Amino acid sequence: MGAMKKWMRLAAGALALCLAGCAMPGQQGVQQTQLQEREYQTRLFDTTDQKAVMKALLGALQDDGFVISQANTDLGLLSAQKEVEVKNEGEAFLSTLLAGSEATYQNNAIMEATANVSAFGQQTRVRLNVVQKVMDNKGGVMDVRPVSDQKFYQDFFETVSKSLFILNQKL
Repeated sequence: MGAMKKWMRLAAGALALCLAGCAMPGQQGVQQTQLQEREYQTRLFDTTDQKAVMKALLGALQDDGFVISQANTDLGLLSAQKEVEVKNEGEAFLSTLLAGSEATYQNNAIMEATANVSAFGQQTRVRLNVVQKVMDNKGGVMDVRPVSDQKFYQDFFETVSKSLFILNQKL
């Protein structure tokens, strides 16, 4: 019976590794240079009003479900996070079937966003960096990696642009 239990744990671990290797939302399979990442994480806005840009960022983050954890207008720094469910019911079922109460599987992810707002001539520069931390069903960290999906950043900055337009129109 002991050998069978060891085999089941080994099989559960192998299954978890295989499933954990699957791509998470917001990730790309191609390795990018730091300069390439910085390019799509950064956007210039045609205004010198950094406070308005900060407000637009706050609104865009909140609209996307982020909770603001820190905001410092003097430093131009915003930090926020949101929790998303990444649980795969099939993985959870198989893992529990094979390992019982010792099973671990992906449960949720915490997305941590940090934005830096700074003057750039007659414009305001914003750099957004988002990291996804995958947690298991027991609260342990399974994986931490940057979100490197260019479309994610493009969509986010488009929302910031719209928020900034609305602020400027005083709607």
